[in-house]
Amino acid sequence: MVTDTSLQQSPVDTGLGVRGWLTLIVLCAAQFMVSLDFSVVTVALPEIGRDLNFRTTGDLQWVMTACVLPTAGLLLLFSRVADLVGRRRMFMTGVLFVTVFSLVAGLAVAPWMLVAARAGQGVAAAMIGPTALALLTTAFPEGPRRTRALGVSGAVLSLGFVVGTICGGVITSGLNWRWTMLIMVIIGGVVLVGASSLLPHNDVRVAARLDISGAVLATAGLLSLVYGVSTGADAGWTSASTLGSLIGAVVLIGALLVVENRQEAPLIPMRILNRRTVKWGGLTGFVTFGMCGGTTVLLSLYMQDVLGWSPLVTGLGFLSEGIAAMIAGSAASRLIQAMGGNERVLPVGLLVQAAGTGAMVLLPTHDSVALLLVTSGAMGLGHVLSVVSFIGIMASGLGDEEQGVVGGLAQTAQFLGSSVGVALLAAVVTARTDALRPGRRALDSTLGGLHAGMLVSALIIVAGFCVASLFLRRPAPGPSAAAGVGA
Repeated sequence: MVTDTSLQQSPVDTGLGVRGWLTLIVLCAAQFMVSLDFSVVTVALPEIGRDLNFRTTGDLQWVMTACVLPTAGLLLLFSRVADLVGRRRMFMTGVLFVTVFSLVAGLAVAPWMLVAARAGQGVAAAMIGPTALALLTTAFPEGPRRTRALGVSGAVLSLGFVVGTICGGVITSGLNWRWTMLIMVIIGGVVLVGASSLLPHNDVRVAARLDISGAVLATAGLLSLVYGVSTGADAGWTSASTLGSLIGAVVLIGALLVVENRQEAPLIPMRILNRRTVKWGGLTGFVTFGMCGGTTVLLSLYMQDVLGWSPLVTGLGFLSEGIAAMIAGSAASRLIQAMGGNERVLPVGLLVQAAGTGAMVLLPTHDSVALLLVTSGAMGLGHVLSVVSFIGIMASGLGDEEQGVVGGLAQTAQFLGSSVGVALLAAVVTARTDALRPGRRALDSTLGGLHAGMLVSALIIVAGFCVASLFLRRPAPGPSAAAGVGA
């Protein structure tokens, strides 16, 4: 087990030091690039369709789907491969690949070329996500310094979507859609330079063989699940392709759990997956990411379809969520220390996220900027507190050689949650809108559908709050323990 001791200080010292901050900036910049890559293109999709002559909306949607599918499907595989070949090597390979494929995407002259490049970006993102998180948790020892680093990382992850939406509108309006891809080339080049000089060469490696059967089952199962969820709305939830994908995912993931129990060096060690902190912490991560991502899409529809805002103004409408994410990220470490641990902050974060999301049912058909900013800000604040806490819980009590697997599981919870959350809330909105349409104005039925989706989102977050409160509780330290900490 190897740790970069140059970054370690006293357990009660929350200062990261100059090298620590530079290392954190490099890792967060890579995570920001991945998050930005998923969101920056959303506003540019109509222009991409016109410029490259995509035939149908379904074909155009593959610009997004081609990136999401390999990321979600390959996260667990690459998190394990990184443990075998070295996380630094895997991280830098992923950054190099996303930089190259971003250049290809920005220069694409045909739909197939862009979709292929986006798939390459998705593969690279699956390399970066879990390794960046594992490098962070091994660089900063468990305690206040890791919590502070995770706070910054959580804020950056949330900011990536917000900044991507804003930048997508600005870049598409001022330049053209190709710069939404080419900007990744610039960021990737900077990250490569920083990583080559800052990340430690004495990397953590696990002396074991790759579990081929587990890798195949995990990749196929996750790909099948994300494909079914991503295409279900367009193809129909009862269509043969959707049902086949979802049933296949259940069978493959079930087979994975059976096979992994019999492997000497499994892709996902069951002793880690069955840990209370990993199992229930991952579930709360799935909930907070899924409902925040899904509700953010609903807010975008509300601002454009109900309030009639332009894509650029809609992007600016998420500023409150982004600012709240920054505040939560900077305050998370102090709050976790003050409350006595991640297990106590996680329910608070989920409750704040649920309150902000639930209050969105009050959003009217006319402009109510104050209510929009307050509710989206509360959602962003609670979400980042939840993200920092659930990752801290999952990574706690494990050795450096186990952080790669946990990083893959945490990232999988993020991407699966986002995919399922968007699909679930979109289905709720569609069903409720169709039910309200007879006898009502189109605007009122649309708003009613959005309100239903926001209410369902809030209720699911409350369920996550219950899970965190019941299964992740940690008893308060006794007087002697508290005195020891004070000393």
